[in-house]
Order: sequence, then C-alpha cells, then structure tokens
Amino acid sequence: MNSLLTEDDLYLFNEGTHQALYERLGSHPCTFEGEPGVYFAVWAPNAESVHVMGDFNGWSKSRHPLQPRGNSGIWESFVPEVTIGARYKYFVASRLHGYRADKTDPYAKHNEIPPRTASIVTDLDYSWNDSDWMMRRWQHNALTAPISIYEMHLGSWGKLSPEHGRHPTYRELAGPLVDYVRKMNFTHVEFMPIMEHPFFGSWGYQSTGYFAPTSRFGTPQDLMYLIDCLHQNGIGVILDWVPSHFPTDEHGLGYFDGTHLYEHSDRRQGWHPDWDSYVFNYGRTEVREFLLNSALFWLDKYHIDGLRVDAVASMLYLDYSRKEGEWIPNCYGGRENLEAIDFLRSMNTQIYGKYPDVITIAEESTAWPMVSRPLYVGGLGFGAKWDMGWMHDTLDYMSQDSVYRKYRHDQITFRMVYAFSENYVLPLSHDEVVHGKGSLLSKMPGDWWQKFANLKALYGYMWAQPGKKLLFMGGEFGQWREWNHDLTLDWNLLDLPTHGGLQRWVEDLNRLYRDQPALHEYDCDHHGFQWVDCHDSQQSVLSFLRRGKTDPTEILAVFNFTPVPRTRYRLGVPRPGFWREILNSDAEIYHGTGWGNAGGVRADPSPSHSQPYSLELTLPPLAAVFLRSEASPPDDAAE
Repeated sequence: MNSLLTEDDLYLFNEGTHQALYERLGSHPCTFEGEPGVYFAVWAPNAESVHVMGDFNGWSKSRHPLQPRGNSGIWESFVPEVTIGARYKYFVASRLHGYRADKTDPYAKHNEIPPRTASIVTDLDYSWNDSDWMMRRWQHNALTAPISIYEMHLGSWGKLSPEHGRHPTYRELAGPLVDYVRKMNFTHVEFMPIMEHPFFGSWGYQSTGYFAPTSRFGTPQDLMYLIDCLHQNGIGVILDWVPSHFPTDEHGLGYFDGTHLYEHSDRRQGWHPDWDSYVFNYGRTEVREFLLNSALFWLDKYHIDGLRVDAVASMLYLDYSRKEGEWIPNCYGGRENLEAIDFLRSMNTQIYGKYPDVITIAEESTAWPMVSRPLYVGGLGFGAKWDMGWMHDTLDYMSQDSVYRKYRHDQITFRMVYAFSENYVLPLSHDEVVHGKGSLLSKMPGDWWQKFANLKALYGYMWAQPGKKLLFMGGEFGQWREWNHDLTLDWNLLDLPTHGGLQRWVEDLNRLYRDQPALHEYDCDHHGFQWVDCHDSQQSVLSFLRRGKTDPTEILAVFNFTPVPRTRYRLGVPRPGFWREILNSDAEIYHGTGWGNAGGVRADPSPSHSQPYSLELTLPPLAAVFLRSEASPPDDAAE
C-alpha cells in the first residue's frame, strides 16, 4: 500500500513521542510509483469506516475509502490525480451509536474561509530570507534582552485595502505593519490566535485548525511572507496558542469518531463553563501528541519565535470556574489537574529541547508557583509569565482620582515583594479593553489633559519597572473607545496633538528601554532594581534606580502621580556628577506643560535616602521622569 507512515512512525505515534506527525497525518501531495496524487491520513480509532470526499469526487461519501493501518487507529489512503487546491473533508462513520459526520481534517494546513469548513490540499513550500534573524534569534529572546511586545488582532489593526468589506491580507499588512512597528521601536509583535476559527467574534480563541492559519487573510505562504518581512526587519513574532479548550462545532474535533476522542466524556472534566467549549483530555497519549505537534509545527514551518499559551490557569485547576459538584478531584483528592500539569511540562521540555532560542509565555492568572522555572526545581518550564497581579493593582490605582491615591500607595509598591519570583511580562493586553471595561485612556481620571498625563505616567511606570512589556494595539496612541474586532483602529485620532504626543511617548519609551542596558538586562533579576523612596504616599511620589550588568550607567525613575508640580524635591543617589534628564512625559513634544529639570541636575554631596549624594528635582504634574548618571557634567552644566 502507498503510505507515508513507516513502522518507526507508528512506533513513535503509539508511544506518544512523535514530534513531526504533521508531516505524516493530514493531506500531503506526493508521487507514488510515478503517479501524482495526495496521501490522506487521519486518526479515528473508533470509526467503522472513513472516506475522503471532495470536489475531486463530487463530494462522494463512498468513492474513496481510507484503510485502517493495523491497530494504530490511523486511516490512510493515496488518491491519485488529486492536486494542490483540492477541497476535502472526511466522512466518518462510527462503530458506535450510528454516528455519521463530515469532519474537517485535524491536521489540515489550509482551510476554506469560514463559514465554509472544508480543508484544502496545500504544500508549505516557501523560500525564507530570514537566516540572519534566525541565527541571532537567541539574542532577541534572551531574558537579558529588551522585549517589548505589540499585541495585535490582524483583522482590526487597519483596513488597508481599497476594496470595501474585506480584510487586508497577510501580504498587504506586511509593509505597513513592519514600518509601524519599527517606527514605534517594539521588538516583537504578538498575534492574537491566527489558527483557523469558525466564529470571527471569538478572536481566534475558539480554534478548529491547530495547523492551519486562518484563510480570512490569505494562504499559508502569505503568512510566511508577513513573518519573513518582520524577521528581516529585526522584529520577532509571537503567536497566541490555545491548548486549553476548543469549540463544539460539529465539523471540528468534538466527538470526532463518534466518541469523545479529544475531549473528556464526563462533562465535569470535558466542558468549560466560561467558554461553552470542550476541554482536551490531557491524559490521553494521542491528544497530548496532537497538541505538542501543533506547538512544534508553528515553530518549525512558520519560524515563529515564541508561543503565548492562553488560559493556563484553566488548565491547572480542575475546579476552575466550577461550583461544588461540577468537577472531579484528582487521584489524591486535590484540585490540581495532574495530567495538564504533566502536559505543560512536557510541552516546554520538547519545545526548548528542539528550539532553545524561542520563548514560551504563560497567561497564568493565579499564584501557581514556579510557572517560569525549570522542571528540575519543580517548575512548569515556561520562559516567562504574565504578571496579572501587577496589571490589576496598577490599573486600579491609576483609575483613582489623584486625591485618593495616597490611600492606595501599596498597590504600586507591592509588586516588588514578588517581582523576581517569576520571569514576568507586564501586560496591558486586549483583555483590559473589552467587555465594557473601556479603553485604557477612558479608565484614567480627571479632565482631558489629566487623562493623557495619567496614561503617559502609567506607561512610564510600566517601562521603568523590571519585566518585559506588552501593550495592545491602540493603547499606544490613546484609543478612546474600547476595542471592537469588527472595526479598524481610530487612526484619525493621530491628527490631534494629544494623541500624537502620547504615541511619541511610547515610541521614545521603547527606544530608551531598548538602548539602555540598565532598563532591560536585569528585567528578571533583583540586582537591577533598588528603591530610592517607596514611602512618600502623602505626595504620591515613587522613585527607584535601575542598573544593568554590561554598562555602569544607572537610571533614576521618578513618578509624581498627582497633578501638583513639586519643586526642590530631594532624592538620594549613589554617585556624584551630572544626572541628565533623558525622558520626561511632561515635555512639550508629548503635549505636556513643559515642567522639568532643564536638561539635568548635578548631585550634591548631601546624603539622603541612605545614599551618599542627592538631587534637588522639579517633578512635573502627573508625570514620569528618567535621569541617567553621567561620569562628568557637560560644559554648560558646569558653568
């Protein structure tokens, strides 16, 4: 029989250790004995029969049967004369319950544009031009490197095509997106899930195509072109990836062969109340293998630089969003999902074993310990974790009128108690600007000017803090309305100086973060941070030092979270000489009022805050100020 599956493949598949099943299962154009066609293979162990049907056979449910391969549960067949571009599905007839269904190929590399659900025969041939990036990728993804992520939804970032009523393609996005991300000095982009999904309003988080990019924006090669362009311009690409749940659409994975093949059969284990979707059965070897192959596939075929794993907390806890009686304890009587924990650890082991220069990031919203710590110390093995606690505390603090902030001062200082317990990413993501939460700008208190000043101060505080950065699109220029996936961003706002000033502030924050080792080299290490004064709650002023390890320069970050300018404000510093003001959110170029320190301040030999020297500063209203130590004052400062 003509087959791509070798005995070694079957052995690894049954063992659960096959790392390239995507090159065996699914549809593969090939030639057997000189005859061109397509090889089809699908796992359906409880099927009585499986047929491939498509536009090449009039969608016949009986013309092209697949044959079972031993006891593996895999059905396969070579169909001659089928070509690239052919549309197909599997007609699965179960041995149980008389179940019959037309199924999309779980390993399909390309699917029809929803609401159509057929898979499409394709190849993944593409000539990459990103070898320089791939050789140096480890430098860009290192924990000591500047990582500032621009999170985006491809369908609503911008309607760039002239035709009305369609999305821009991956190729159409490439040029404008590269130019914009480079201008804004972000180091990475993070795409919300681009895996095929039937409902556009799920933003991709209800995926059906775990190996297929959505066809709404073009072909697999179109996506490769977009990623290639980003890489050639020094921009990393992170994908949102969702192994926590999947939709119940009949053409998808659910009840695939008339049994709960990918999901648990017990609703208390196999259904998510929050999303009305199925939960993967992480205890089943073939399901774990399917998910692991999906993760490795994007890193392999699409040169992806990292995966942000969605909803990890929902995987770790059996009682996540469930009431008493709605969940089943583990074998020890606990609430921890032991199979999911083992899967996540195995996933990170295999990813980093094969691609040590990428990064995996967990969206984990609880205090689960050691999410971003190695397996050998009991961790889950992720490269980094979102700091959801920082996000909630900081947004709550910033949403308060400044007169009340002195009573909540601990909300912005508490993070440093745990800041180095994980490798953190500070996220201001899409989750904070949807479902009635309003935009970041609209959360800020005060009048028009104060809202912008508050948001600039928030960003300054975020970029000064230890940790990698993530900002959702639109936040960088102050979108007023909350995000809507059906509408493009309000780019016309940039015609207003307030919005343009905010965008320039984010651009310069990214540049400073990228160029100053003191602001990124110790993002995940306590050696790079020292409080100067975290106790001035009465005036809502906060100050700290950042240090690097390859450059002796120190940076003092000072924040005034009230609209009251403060003059002759004294802060201790560790060294003499001139401290240059390198960034000030109240500068006129950011549409501020112009309060500042005339380029910098020379340190006095007056001890303060347990430091041998001190600076007498002007603190602008609702502002962030960055000062950098210099070996000696400039000539004009010495006069």
